Amino acid sequence: MLSPKKVKFRKQQKGKRKGTASRGNTLNYGDFGLQSAQCGWLTTRQIEAARVTMTRHIKRGGKIWIRIFPDKPICKKPAETRMGKGKGAPEDWVAVIQPGRILYEMEGVTRETAVEAFRLAAHKLPLRTKFIAREGAGESAGA
Repeated sequence: MLSPKKVKFRKQQKGKRKGTASRGNTLNYGDFGLQSAQCGWLTTRQIEAARVTMTRHIKRGGKIWIRIFPDKPICKKPAETRMGKGKGAPEDWVAVIQPGRILYEMEGVTRETAVEAFRLAAHKLPLRTKFIAREGAGESAGA
């Protein structure tokens, strides 16, 4: 699972999930991408589940880039604990996602394979997503 090696502060506040992505909203590496259409949090398990699904579908045929990283700690108090006595211990890591953010990129596969792989991966994610492609991508890609 993805997680930071070291952070400056162990705990963070929740923050606001609003606005659109001003960074990470264009294809940089691959020909095809999966773009977020709404805001939310993606946990390490969700990111990994989508990656495994895509990798299995393309059968080591292409290359996949993960464009997000979970760097926000989520804290939880133990079950059946009374209120107060401070914030709970860090439990998990999440990536904060804004609309327009590219989640994954792929190259080296046909357009049909990429569409299906991203469709399967989108089922593992709690956000609405959409498929995007470069102009002229996928016509001459080797399978």
